[in-house]
Amino acid sequence: MDSLTQIVLGAAVGEAVLGKKVGNKAILWGAIAGTIPDLDIFTKLFFDSVTSNEMHRGFSHSIVFSIIFAPIFGWLIYKLYKGKEGSIKGWSKLMFWGLFTHPLLDAHTTWGTQLFWPLANKISYKNIFVVDPLYTVPFLIFLIAAMCHKRGTVKRAKLNNLGIYISSGYMVLTLVFKWVTFSVFEDSLKAQGISYIEIETKPTPMNTILWTANVETEDGYLIGYYSMLDESKKIDFLHFKKNHELLGQYQNDPMIKRLETLAKGWYTIEKRNGKLYFNDLRFGLLGVNADEKRFVFSYELNVVDGVLTAQETEKNTKDVGPMLKQLFERVKGI
Repeated sequence: MDSLTQIVLGAAVGEAVLGKKVGNKAILWGAIAGTIPDLDIFTKLFFDSVTSNEMHRGFSHSIVFSIIFAPIFGWLIYKLYKGKEGSIKGWSKLMFWGLFTHPLLDAHTTWGTQLFWPLANKISYKNIFVVDPLYTVPFLIFLIAAMCHKRGTVKRAKLNNLGIYISSGYMVLTLVFKWVTFSVFEDSLKAQGISYIEIETKPTPMNTILWTANVETEDGYLIGYYSMLDESKKIDFLHFKKNHELLGQYQNDPMIKRLETLAKGWYTIEKRNGKLYFNDLRFGLLGVNADEKRFVFSYELNVVDGVLTAQETEKNTKDVGPMLKQLFERVKGI
């Protein structure tokens, strides 16, 4: 999830764990704990885009990381306050839950988390977008309200807990929405006589009303959209050829294998202006317009001194406004 959401979650967890004893200091350190796992974004300063994307939500988002670093951070905080605020055990407990709830939340997004690093691939439930105001805003309001009351009071605890319960309830609701919309996509494919290998669904940006599906067929992929406000349940799918053969002699190249792992096998190869591009389909298209052919994650492939390299293509921030307008129009249903 986005940084603000993780800060709010970490702060609320900090209050729940140690708020009675140290007050707003628990909220502060909980917020910091909720931010720490995402410091892996700084790998982009030292590694190429493929390597940094491989490392993102890896070790720092694992149970191992939480177990190792929680007592270290707990001890440092205890020493910072010279033993006058809380105990090493209390601060360690706060830091563990602040660190651990971060990847638990991220596991619900499309990117997922390598929670059981180094033993397993990323866990991804794909039931909430990385930015969702309906999850974050109510949570934030109740947290701020709780901060306005003295530590240890029943009112403060109730408000903080209410924020946790409401956000968690919304998360459960998104799982219900995912199940409902998945059935719609599946039924539409059957009604149109489309045979497929696999189907994945996820919500579109900043909402859980409009959902999108990636569908793998024998020769390509289909991408469709369904809003729970749509009058019809017939879905018009966009078709994209796999074009994997365009890789030629590089089909088994180590770089392609790394990109395949990143994309979990969901990718197309595109030739544009004489250059080859590897399109990661997991995050879909840059917009919901039927004419949109650009993908959120795409890598330009080049051969340098006989070695295949990949560089993530830059996104144009000028496209954000029009894309959001299209998105919210489509959310309203057709």
